[in-house]
Amino acid sequence: MTKISSSPILMVTAAMLALSSCALPKQVGQWVHQTVATLPPLALRNPQVRRAQAAGDEQIFRSPTQFNVPVASSSLDDTARFLAGMPGADRGALSSLRSSGAWAEHHRKMDELWLNFSLKHGRPIQQWAASEIPDLRGSTNLFYPFSGPDFLFADTFFPKADTVVLCGLEPCEPLPPLASLGGDEITNGLSGLVTSVSTVMQCSFFITKDMRRDLVSTRFRGVLPLILAFMSRTGYTVESLDLVRLDGQGTPVIIHGEAQSPGVMIRARGPSGQLKRVFYIKQDLSNESLNAGTPLLKFVNSLGAPPAFVKSASYLMHEESFSNIRSYLLRSCRAIVQDPSGVPYRNLLALGMDLRLYGNYQGTLEMFSEHQQTDLIEAYRERRHSARPLDFGVGYMFDPSRTCLMVARCGQPVALW
Repeated sequence: MTKISSSPILMVTAAMLALSSCALPKQVGQWVHQTVATLPPLALRNPQVRRAQAAGDEQIFRSPTQFNVPVASSSLDDTARFLAGMPGADRGALSSLRSSGAWAEHHRKMDELWLNFSLKHGRPIQQWAASEIPDLRGSTNLFYPFSGPDFLFADTFFPKADTVVLCGLEPCEPLPPLASLGGDEITNGLSGLVTSVSTVMQCSFFITKDMRRDLVSTRFRGVLPLILAFMSRTGYTVESLDLVRLDGQGTPVIIHGEAQSPGVMIRARGPSGQLKRVFYIKQDLSNESLNAGTPLLKFVNSLGAPPAFVKSASYLMHEESFSNIRSYLLRSCRAIVQDPSGVPYRNLLALGMDLRLYGNYQGTLEMFSEHQQTDLIEAYRERRHSARPLDFGVGYMFDPSRTCLMVARCGQPVALW
């Protein structure tokens, strides 16, 4: 996701998605037929059948409790709201947990963080995206490499994406049975969750080494609690989640009985009733692990050249060891919306992309000084590419007076680089 790390190779992204009924987008309907052989035919025809329901007496999926959450979608959503510090059901185990002082403090802190995010980032970004990238903002799919669990900014920039693919190196682990945890475990878990989300909500990026420590230091481990909390805070009703892997053709396949998974799929319904799938895929994006045949890229290809979003990516694509993912974004995505830590400005120019600049780039952080882009500084100084100011910060240079956002639209994307 968005991160600062003393070891840049550790950056990655996540992919998730949410979908609640069988009235599926085109690619999703095809995916269901390919991978869920036991799905009753009636369920494919009946748009009222949802993930946690069956068309008749059969179960649609064999193990909906793989993440230790209740089968009922309302209970699953209540778990997400609990993690987000939001009110939920008036009865059940989570109701009693919400009566604790630890959760009351968690609720207060998350409300405070959300208000700060909405004022500094949420509303300004939504207004900017609606004005400057309405074509991309309306895209049905989104690829967000180096994202980690950052569903928050993905949805703020691209709220209409039915399928969101996040990826990173952070682990994806099941939730613990919340009702079985002791008071100290709940307190420590909620405290760690607030610590993990605070920098991205206030400054727009994760500090990678801190996030990795926080994601393994309590019982709320891995990226899942963060993604669920972000989804609830952005108004989504979580309806299902499953462990997934990508087969050799890049097709998501539901898996069972593993303590850790290479990915998770979350289906949800948005504030206006839209269906959404969010995938988080654990994937090393360096050339050692990523090439044209990698299942992740085959999966993204199946989404039809979606726009890419890149933020706080530790300038990894400025290095030749990450040239494969850089080439993929340049040649296979319809557009790239990014800060300077993404694809180098010189590569965007060399490919002759339709480029627009926003903000006022004056250089990068000292820790990334080897990736200083003097040509980009000059482009802003000379007001090239219709450079316009921003009233919000994004990425490492989160001060609006020094931030930078680039929008590069491709000519004709190809299936692979």
